[in-house]
Amino acid sequence: MSGSDTAPFLSQADDTDDGPVPGTPGLPGSMGNSKSEDPEVPDREGLQHITGLSPGHSALIVAVLCYINLLNYMDRFTVAGVLPDIEQFFNIGDSSSGLIQTVFISSYMVLAPVFGYLGDRYNRKYLMCGGIAFWSLVTLGSSFIPREQFWLLLLTRGLVGVGEASYSTIAPTLIADLFVADQRSRMLSVFYFAIPVGSGLGYIAGSKVKDMAGDWHWALRVTPGLGVVAVLLLFLVVREPPRGAVERHSDSPPLNPTSWWADLRALARNPSFILSSLGFTAVAFVTGSLALWAPAFLLRSRVVLGETPPCLPGDSCSSSDSLIFGLITCLTGVLGVGLGVEISRRLRRSNPRADPLVCAAGLLGSAPFLFLSLACARGSIVATYIFIFIGETLLSMNWAVVADILLYVVIPTRRSTAEAFQIVLSHLLGDAGSPYLVGLISDRLRRSWPPSFLSEFRALQLSLMLCAFVGALGGAAFLGTAIFIEGDRRQAQLHVQGLLREAGPTDDRIVVPRRGRSTRVPVSSVLI
Repeated sequence: MSGSDTAPFLSQADDTDDGPVPGTPGLPGSMGNSKSEDPEVPDREGLQHITGLSPGHSALIVAVLCYINLLNYMDRFTVAGVLPDIEQFFNIGDSSSGLIQTVFISSYMVLAPVFGYLGDRYNRKYLMCGGIAFWSLVTLGSSFIPREQFWLLLLTRGLVGVGEASYSTIAPTLIADLFVADQRSRMLSVFYFAIPVGSGLGYIAGSKVKDMAGDWHWALRVTPGLGVVAVLLLFLVVREPPRGAVERHSDSPPLNPTSWWADLRALARNPSFILSSLGFTAVAFVTGSLALWAPAFLLRSRVVLGETPPCLPGDSCSSSDSLIFGLITCLTGVLGVGLGVEISRRLRRSNPRADPLVCAAGLLGSAPFLFLSLACARGSIVATYIFIFIGETLLSMNWAVVADILLYVVIPTRRSTAEAFQIVLSHLLGDAGSPYLVGLISDRLRRSWPPSFLSEFRALQLSLMLCAFVGALGGAAFLGTAIFIEGDRRQAQLHVQGLLREAGPTDDRIVVPRRGRSTRVPVSSVLI
């Protein structure tokens, strides 16, 4: 790995912070190039020359990353697929069940900045290999915990966050360094297909393996073996592309990492990044709550409707809802991610604010359907599934589009840090607490009512309705993103091309004329 990949750039005392001269030929947005705001996009041969990888090899790398992303989410939601059995085995309530997901997300959230920092400076391939190997071993160990030690299950689920943090903060930046423009959007859509599909497969694998083996512990032993395959594929197939090279002009200087604090200051001053991260936080809140609680809610709905016998202590909780919800999650994920990317790609030709507007439409549209799915559950399970299908499709429109927004409003040497910051924010205020919060509200409501299966159903129903209101708030955040998206994208493009540089933290500069325009220079250079 080159030195620029491993050492931070600590000082840029003489960088200018003003923009390029208006009307300069060839600059994005100038009089000489009014047709497009985007820089020239390399063709396939140009990309191969820059990255050193053939188009086929680049596509194979994306396939490997997609497989691992699918595996990560499959493991995450295998637990949700057998949650009623876990509750029976450890004799725990709703709040403790929600804590399983909260502990995992909290660990993942805390470790994300560490791997974000490392991912911007060191070899990303080896970081991912080590993290996934560790995650596979811990997941396997969690399947052998005795019923008296629920705390140990919480500990192991927390350690699983190490592997996921090492991957989720880094993998999208590899795709960004292999492709540009519409090619990047398409590859990101393939990558993010794995989130809903992997989540759905987690429910399916969890419920089916449990049924076949007669023991829910075997559901946690599927993904570790697949994790070994993932490490081998990473080691043999993936190669490290140069950071940001596909976005620079041929005569532009290479980008060097700045200090971590400089990265955080720059991200905090990027309104498009902050607002889109807040919008994504709402997505995480809703999906985290539904992912853990939807199968249990649907089971309770069937019990109230008299379609399924109640899950009694000591018995295996037999229900097809985890399987059906998993299939719906897979289908709506593929449909929603593809729909979001295609709509935004088409609208982008006439509206540069298309990406955040599509995200806002998805969240605002999903909120009423998710509310209706909860409200109709006591009357018709079929209507509930229909409204869940529509709501999850609209919700899934955000995944790839949000990732694309981050990659084009943040410069390449800060993208892993930006991914980590977005993970921290979205999980801290989103799905780190939402499963536990929903379970806690449900338990509090149940205590105020006479014990019954109807009380259990109503308590979880009312607590899950919080998701619809949070989704509406997230839609508002994406509408705010649309206000700033054009300026922030232009600024990132100019920075990558070497046409715009940032002022240092102690900016003691004055403005003097140079070559027919004003520029900032240090005071000391004028005095001397």
